[in-house]
Amino acid sequence: MKREEKSELTRERILQAAIEEFGTNGYDASALNTICSKNGISKGLIYYNFVDKDDLYLACVSRCFSKVTEFLEAQDVQDDLEKYMTMRFQYFSEHPHHSRIFFEAMLQPPQALREKIRELRKNFDSFNRGIYQVALSKMKMREGVTEKDAVDYFEILHEMFNGYFGSPAYAGKDFENLVTDHEKWLSKMLNFMLYGLVEGRIDK
Repeated sequence: MKREEKSELTRERILQAAIEEFGTNGYDASALNTICSKNGISKGLIYYNFVDKDDLYLACVSRCFSKVTEFLEAQDVQDDLEKYMTMRFQYFSEHPHHSRIFFEAMLQPPQALREKIRELRKNFDSFNRGIYQVALSKMKMREGVTEKDAVDYFEILHEMFNGYFGSPAYAGKDFENLVTDHEKWLSKMLNFMLYGLVEGRIDK
């Protein structure tokens, strides 16, 4: 085996061990010592491949965002929001460690890593925006409302929505319940944004 291949296998072994640790306990409760002791990995080997705990965590976040985006892109959901949410649920049910890392990074990221995580989210965010744009393209906009207005509204509301789950309202709550609530309300929010809340209007 070539040296480069061996190094890549070692890095992947560390990454998988870290995904299991962060995906079980979250960022704050995870430690490099635990990753080492549970997996027979020396700390020196970790520091050879990653700068520190933050660097390793960000590598795990990057992997999780990439994998979920890759999976959803392969489903060809187009503008079928029900299928989109079903496929999300399927992926996160089948990959619980990825689920924990993904939602922690999305909703309650470590304060010092927020901006770096925002960069790692870009492809996933772009994919979500694309689904919304496809749905909008098949609808008639209200007079005076452009597609750009609608997409900007989507992005602002989506950030506010995610921010709510990182607010004191969810501080200390069970993480699985947080994820369940987020996905339940995300489905409703997307429906409300596209189809509204009421059937008619009240004229003055």
